[in-house]
Order: sequence, then C-alpha cells, then structure tokens
Amino acid sequence: MTAEFSKRMMQKLGRTVAISQGGFAMNNRFLLLAGATALLLSCANPVDVPSTSADSPRASADIPRTADGKPDLTGTYDTATVTPVERPEELGDLLTLTEEKGREIAAKVAAEKAAGDAVSDVDREAPPAGGDGSAGAAGNVGGYNTFWVDAGDTAIKIDGEYRTSILIDPTNGRYPEMTAAGGLRRAKLFRQFSKGNRGDAWWVEEGGPGPYDDPEILTLSDRCLLGFGSTGGPPMLPVLYNNLKRIVQTPDHVMILIEMVHDARIIRLNSEHVDESVRSWLGDSIGWWEGDTLVVDTTNFKDRSALYGASRDLHVVERFERLDEDTLLYSFTVDDPNTWTAPFSGEYPWPTADTRLYEYACHEANYAMEGILRGARLLEKEAMAAMEGGPAAGD
Repeated sequence: MTAEFSKRMMQKLGRTVAISQGGFAMNNRFLLLAGATALLLSCANPVDVPSTSADSPRASADIPRTADGKPDLTGTYDTATVTPVERPEELGDLLTLTEEKGREIAAKVAAEKAAGDAVSDVDREAPPAGGDGSAGAAGNVGGYNTFWVDAGDTAIKIDGEYRTSILIDPTNGRYPEMTAAGGLRRAKLFRQFSKGNRGDAWWVEEGGPGPYDDPEILTLSDRCLLGFGSTGGPPMLPVLYNNLKRIVQTPDHVMILIEMVHDARIIRLNSEHVDESVRSWLGDSIGWWEGDTLVVDTTNFKDRSALYGASRDLHVVERFERLDEDTLLYSFTVDDPNTWTAPFSGEYPWPTADTRLYEYACHEANYAMEGILRGARLLEKEAMAAMEGGPAAGD
C-alpha cells in the first residue's frame, strides 16, 4: 500500500451505511480500520491531545482568555474524525492501538478498499424495484454513496496514543446494554425499516399502519428537525459530513452553532434548569466554570432526541477544556436509566478550522419528504388495485 492509496481511501470513508433513528450512521468497524491504516502511513494527521501527569494538567498556561479571565472557547472547530464512536467488538478493552495491531487491522482494510473502489459498469441496468438486496444506501437504489461523505482524515491521539474509539467508559468502548423499555422503544423506531425497501406497499396487505403514513412518523432528520447521528447533541458526535461547530462565548451565555441543519444550542451560564414541563429537541442546557473547564448540564429533552433510542429522561454532562490555541478537548457522560443499564462516557479533541460555517438549508431543500410520501401513496394504489384484481395505478 502507498501513502496516496491510503489518502484516497480516507477520502472515501463510510461505504457501509446503517439507518438509525437519527438517520445514517457510519459502519464503526470500517471507520476504525480506515483510521488505523491512515495513522500507520502518516496520512491521517493526528489530532494530538497533550500528555498529562499528576503535576501537569493538559491545558497550556497561555491559552486564549476573555476579558474576564475565562478560557476563550470562541471559534470554529472541525469535529470530523475517522476514529469511531463505538469500538469494534473484536478489540475488546483495547483503548489504544499498538503498531503491530494497527498493521494487522490495516491488512483487512486493503481488502475492503479493493472491493469498495471497484469501477462501476457505466452501462449497467437500473437496480430492480426495491433494490438488489446488497449493502448500501437504501438497498443501492439511491441515497448517499462515498462521494458525499466527508468524515475527515484525522485519527484521535490522546496522551501520545491513538484511540480505538471515542467511547472510553464502559472499558470495552461500547454502548451499555439497553433496558427492556429501551429495547422496545428502539424496536418501534426501527419497525418502518424492518421490511427494507421492497418496492411495494407491503403494509397494505398486512392491514397497516404503514411506515410512511404521515410526516410525523418519519425520522427527525428526515423532517429536518435535528441532524442525524447526534451531531447537534448533546452529546455532540461526529457524523458522515457537516461536522463543523461554531462557538460564540459571552460572560452569560455560550452558543454552539451546528453545521448540520444549522441547529443552535444556547447554554445559559450560572443559571438553573427551566421547569421539567418545558421540553425541547436539544434539551435545556446550563453551564458553569470549574476552574478552566466549562461544564454543561442538559436535561428536559422531548420523548425523542438526536441520540437514538434515548428517552425524555436523558441527562448529559459535557466538559469543554481549552488545551491550546488550536484545540479543545470535548468530553461527555450520558445517563438515561430508562434506556441504558449504565451511564457511558467519551472524549475526543476538537481542532480549530480555518474556514467558515455556511447555512445548511435542510427545510428549504427537503424535496425528498414530498417524494417519500407521494411514492408511498402511489405504491398503495398499486397494491390495492392488485388486491381487487384491477389495473395498476400507472396503467
């Protein structure tokens, strides 16, 4: 493998995509393998968090500060990383990668890369109705392919070592087991995808209800209410693309503008939570300073949030630490006893980005919503006509 080979691979991340309540989530194993190859070939410029000791904190003494002496978090950050949120099961409790393990993983990447980059036949026929059954976006009949993916080209390096996942607690780097109630809730969310895209209105024959009966039952990202994959958070996690964050800080508030769906989180400093009857998609966030670390506490979520499967009991604590002029360390702890059997935590660096954050006009360009609903109505007409022995809707 050459460095250029790996660089091209990094630019084409995420060939395998899975649908979640929030939209699309990159295949974790593929992301980690890609990151391992990149770090070994020095193509994934590491985002390196300074080492720590008992006598030496991570943060530099000469970090930028505001007029009132607080660390200045204001700036634009690119949170894209090839390090996965959740660690592949085969790595167990392995928090960091050794060079030997990295080379072993890199060999697997080469095979996946060769298969994924095979040249498509430009004269191929259209896929059959409902897709050809292969892995990929919407059964390979549409949606995202790797051309649209911008998951970055950096691997996380903390305390001088490459991490295998963003999640660090539990020690296996994976989400805890879901509670019975959480499992049932997630199963209900995924029900509309259980049949896949077969190209017919299968729900008509089953007597309904259908997965596309009205806009309100579609995913929050389909409706442009929240970005997929918890990119707006909390917790704020890297996703397929649009990973920029813009922070504006004042003595009384911190605003975080999310590139995806241009969500804006408003964090009130030295305040109290609103009444529990007041619920919002991003929750109610309050913050305070503990030394040079901004601590943000968020509660009061709606029944559905960007973190797939979470309930209205979701409670997230985030910590923002300015390490140096170019880096923040973002860490979080999630607790939702109605969804997971234990809390979980993670951390990853946010490097500054010398770029501008442009508006992502999701609602204004959401032509797919009309197409999804109209397509379902046409399929229903065809299904009812077939059941009655009449001509199809298009005849």
